[in-house]
Amino acid sequence: MPAHDVLIIGAGLAGQRAALAAAEAGASVAIMSKVHPVRSHSVAAAGGINAAIAIDDDWTEHAYDTVKGSDFLGDQDAIEIMCSEAPGEAMHLEHIGVTFHRNEKGELDLRAFGGASKKRTAYVADITGQAILHVLYEQLMRHEATVDRYEEWFSTSLILDDAGHCTGAVARDIRSGAIEIFNAKSVILCNGGNGQCYKPTTNALICTGDGISQAYRVGAPIMDMEMVQYHPTTLAENGFLITEGARGEGAHLLNADGERFMENYAPNKMELASRDVVSRAEQTEINEGRGVGPDGQGIYLDITVVPRKRVLEALREIVNIGRDFAGTDITREPIMIRPGQHYIMGGVKTDVDGRTPIPGLYAAGEVACVSVHGGNRLGANSLLDTLIFGRRSGEHAAARGTDMAMPKAPVSRLREDTTAIEEIMGRPREGRRVSEIKDELGTTMNEYVAVYRDEAGLTKALEIVRRLQEESAKAYIDDGGRVFNQDVLAALEVGYMLDCAEATIVSAIERKESRGAQFRLDYPERDDEEWLKHINVTRGEDGEPAITYSDVTITQWQPEVRKY
Repeated sequence: MPAHDVLIIGAGLAGQRAALAAAEAGASVAIMSKVHPVRSHSVAAAGGINAAIAIDDDWTEHAYDTVKGSDFLGDQDAIEIMCSEAPGEAMHLEHIGVTFHRNEKGELDLRAFGGASKKRTAYVADITGQAILHVLYEQLMRHEATVDRYEEWFSTSLILDDAGHCTGAVARDIRSGAIEIFNAKSVILCNGGNGQCYKPTTNALICTGDGISQAYRVGAPIMDMEMVQYHPTTLAENGFLITEGARGEGAHLLNADGERFMENYAPNKMELASRDVVSRAEQTEINEGRGVGPDGQGIYLDITVVPRKRVLEALREIVNIGRDFAGTDITREPIMIRPGQHYIMGGVKTDVDGRTPIPGLYAAGEVACVSVHGGNRLGANSLLDTLIFGRRSGEHAAARGTDMAMPKAPVSRLREDTTAIEEIMGRPREGRRVSEIKDELGTTMNEYVAVYRDEAGLTKALEIVRRLQEESAKAYIDDGGRVFNQDVLAALEVGYMLDCAEATIVSAIERKESRGAQFRLDYPERDDEEWLKHINVTRGEDGEPAITYSDVTITQWQPEVRKY
């Protein structure tokens, strides 16, 4: 039965940064991931990481842009910490080997990103997440004596002791099917968001809300789940991400009339307004008949206005994506895009050190809600969030365990999870397959819980999700084996996704206003008097979601009209 001071579930940027911080603090660490760490979804982050490192920039300007971008729902104490610590974190990354792009003077180059008042995004071409992830993995190899890696292990549930403290997790070795208890003084959830609730999504297949659901099931509150970001530029054919770096380099958005329509929606920032503003503008153009493509459901992204040499230098991956998946040479012709699900601003409610209300349970990265993103995340703040709060969580968890005895998790949870998996594998092959339920969930969320929402659509979505919850309890799988059985993991993941989807819809129905990514056609105005607050969802004793509220922390920026 493995035992560690700190158990980290998820090995993307938040998880690896937490592991490195905890190891450097002297803790024994286990880092667990259901894929090889360098296959984590952080590898998909393309555009860059924000930090006020330019001579004419200041972290308070970065913080204000973030507060405004959040539509004033972000907690300003957390935003101040993230933005003030950003320059030091960026320099740390550079010093340990991240090869950020430099300009002709040899200085760190910075590109423009949406919602920012200055160029403050450091980048490695359009593979920034991959570059950082590989460097952190290399750094962790220096701590092999104190960091144990459990690659291709799938966490199935968290364990609480009789006092309500988190003392570890149950996990399944994907390669063999063996199930074990992992004892730990602290557990840090770093297993990402729940983008696979939507179809299409820019998210990897592994982003199934495991950590959010598992924390929810043991009583942790999840916050701001209604705030789901649609990225303005995803391939119209399949939802693949086209980085915001393209617009940062100067690309234009065009409708069917060839009009650069963002002038009508955000005349000052144009294509570099915040993501929610740009996505709504695109969807409005499509809805009003000015979309492009055979069915009029797309918008043109014109990158030909960017010098070809610069495109091949700074945007080389999307050159390949355009060619391979859309048959388009983006250096010579516009590419068809549309808004697509991209990011979850909500997640497990934490403080600035990653602590949840459950002692011993932490969360960092997209699985967590600090909340630094509020109603809308600025591009290139996601990598920053993972690194700052991953580090802080790792440091705090390591310090917490200094004078603690190693807890011993009860084995009852292991028996329950083993029984549940055996039940899934033994279901008769009749009724609906797990994959059918996932497909219906994704199309439902994309139809009714997307850029625009209303009461009728949300109510319909909730009815469907609750039906799918009942059907998933009997849905069958095809693989009856134990070795690398992805089918049984998919069945578990569907349960996690349905938890997340239900919380998202319930919160979206509850918030009767439009703010950030939540735009209600039946409540089109922002209402600070009634709704300048977070919506928290906890799981009741009857299994139903229960709603409470918490205040938004305001330090120095009062809500104002949000214009770009």
